[in-house]
Parts: sequence; C-alpha cells; structure tokens
Amino acid sequence: MAKTSRNATSSFVFLFDIIILFSLTLVTAKSDSFSGHLSPKKLGLKREKLSHLHFYFHDIVGGRNPTAVPVVRAPITKKSFSSFGLVTMMDDPLTVKPEIDSKLVGRAQGIYASASQSELSFLMALNFVFTEGKYNGSTLSILGRNNVFSGIREMPIVGGSGLFRFARGYAQAHTHEIDFKTGNAIVEYNVYVFHY
Repeated sequence: MAKTSRNATSSFVFLFDIIILFSLTLVTAKSDSFSGHLSPKKLGLKREKLSHLHFYFHDIVGGRNPTAVPVVRAPITKKSFSSFGLVTMMDDPLTVKPEIDSKLVGRAQGIYASASQSELSFLMALNFVFTEGKYNGSTLSILGRNNVFSGIREMPIVGGSGLFRFARGYAQAHTHEIDFKTGNAIVEYNVYVFHY
C-alpha cells in the first residue's frame, strides 16, 4: 500500500510541476509580447479611400539656386555613360503647373542615386512633403526605380504620415521638359494613393 501511495504522490507532484511550468510559460510569453491585434477604429481610422494627386516636380541641378546637389561620386562615375554611383540630395519644389512660379504645393525631399551601369536609371528614396490645403503637413514616401528615359515610370508609395498614414499606392512620373545643357528637369507626377 505504501508503494501505491508513493506512486500516487509522485504522479501528483509531477503533474503539479507540469501545471506550474506551463503557467509560468504562459505568463512569460504574455509579458514578453511586443505586438498585438488592434482595431482600426481605436486609431480613429474610418473608411479607406483612393486619392489622385497631380503636380510638377522641378529638379534644378544648375544655376545659382540648385534644389538638387551631388553628395557622392564613385571613382567610376565620370567614366560612366549613366553616371553610375552618383548620389544626389534633393529638396525640389512641387507646383500645380509646369511653371516654377505657379502655386507651390510641397517639396520632394530625399535622394536619388544612379543605380544602373547601362542606362540612366535612379534609385529614388524620397518624401513628398505637402505644404498646401488639407494635406498640409502630410507626407508620402516613395522607394523605387526611375528609368529616366522611359515615357512613364511607375514607383511604389511605401507609406506616409498625417492624412496619409497607412498609405499605399503608386506614383507615375512623366518628363515634361528637360534642359540637356543644365540638367534641369520638370517632371509631371500623377499619384494614386489609398489612405484613411
């Protein structure tokens, strides 16, 4: 009988240890969690909508007041047809019409880098920073490839801030005008973005 009692006690202690260990695992897992599910309503997000924005991007690399300046040149850059390795920082004006003196709606701030050895193609990493109307203070972020001599280039919208929180979509760029002497360009943008 003593042997049966000892086996029952051992089984009970073993079961109790498993329960304690399992409970500690649950408590530890819960306290170490860094993520969870959240309702969009908790953030004040309403119905998602699709917006279209249209503006002109003025990339001014020459003259007395450039808005885009080279910050890095690789040793190969000068020998390369495509300026491979050139990195340019920009703070380009965005206007409602192609004329530089038309209404300013924001700035394109970021970098573009010549990322192809065989054609003029840029890696674009930039924010459209809006300064006008209901989007004043909001931004859209772009990260993509811009093959400069293609008719229409498409780059993804990877996020945003302000009224563009949780933004996703794409931007289409079309060269409106380029001055091959100075390198200055006016680029028409059509941006299609989902946001709340």
